[in-house]
Amino acid sequence: MTQHPSLKSGAKGAAFRSVIKRHEKVKELAEKDKWEEEKDSVYKLPKVKRVKFKTKKTKGPAEAEAEAAGTAETKEETKAPAQEAGK
Repeated sequence: MTQHPSLKSGAKGAAFRSVIKRHEKVKELAEKDKWEEEKDSVYKLPKVKRVKFKTKKTKGPAEAEAEAAGTAETKEETKAPAQEAGK
C-alpha cells in the first residue's frame, strides 16, 4: 500500500515555524548574547520574535546577459528603419 501525499514529510521540515522549541530559543538567545548558561534558567525565557522574510529571485548571469542582449537588439532594430528612410 502506498503512502498518502499529505503524510510525507519531505518539505514540512523546511517550512517556517513561528513557534519554536525551548532549545531553539536558547540557541537564538545565545547568538544574540542574551543568554548565560551559568546564570540563566531554561524556564521563564524571554520572548523571541520570529520574522519570515520574503526574498526576491535574483537573475543569474545568463539571464542578465540575455536580457541585456534583447534590449540591445530592439534598439538596433528601431535605428535601422530610420536610417533607410533618410536615404
